[in-house]
Amino acid sequence: MNKEVSNYLDNLKSWKEELTLLRKIALNCNLSEDFKWRNPCYTYQNKNILLLFSLKEYCGISFLKGVLLKDEKNVLVQQTYNMQSVRQLRFTSLSEIKENFIKSFIFDAIKVEKSGFKLPKKSVLEFDIPIELIEFFKKDINFKNAFYSLTPGRQKGYLLHFTQAKQSKTKLLRIEKYKQQILDGFGIRDCTCGLSKRKPNCDGSHKQLVS
Repeated sequence: MNKEVSNYLDNLKSWKEELTLLRKIALNCNLSEDFKWRNPCYTYQNKNILLLFSLKEYCGISFLKGVLLKDEKNVLVQQTYNMQSVRQLRFTSLSEIKENFIKSFIFDAIKVEKSGFKLPKKSVLEFDIPIELIEFFKKDINFKNAFYSLTPGRQKGYLLHFTQAKQSKTKLLRIEKYKQQILDGFGIRDCTCGLSKRKPNCDGSHKQLVS
């Protein structure tokens, strides 16, 4: 078992029992456990299969190639419009977690990965650019140039984060929060403190700087 995942579960204020059970189910499917993107991640031969996650209203499993899975009962949920391939199983109680049902999806996901099928990557041009970001660009050409100097993957990461906010006020706050990070050439998940052991990704090591 991965220590970072254990620490993540120990510090949860909600959904601890549910995610502990989902962890057990994933491990029983002979997947390897890791901690990526601040969530428990389960892999097959070093290929990412699924993530466990918790939100205020529910917790669940995100299948990274979920769009390719068999879903006869139509229970898989598309997280957002921009996340075309990811599909989620969501739970609001421990009683909803049925091991054999979940394993059928996990084994199907492993089968998909074994097939070697690769999903076409969505171009940056296909992502919506929020009007709030466009307004920032109009006011600051250096900020605009810095954003478009980022790699396509880093641009996508910011666009996903900004567009997921429902209210314009929240979008503005998110853009303002990451403006300097963009000007400095960093992606939304990049390490900016230099302490991460998973560079260029952030692993949360910056938290030790807070007294």
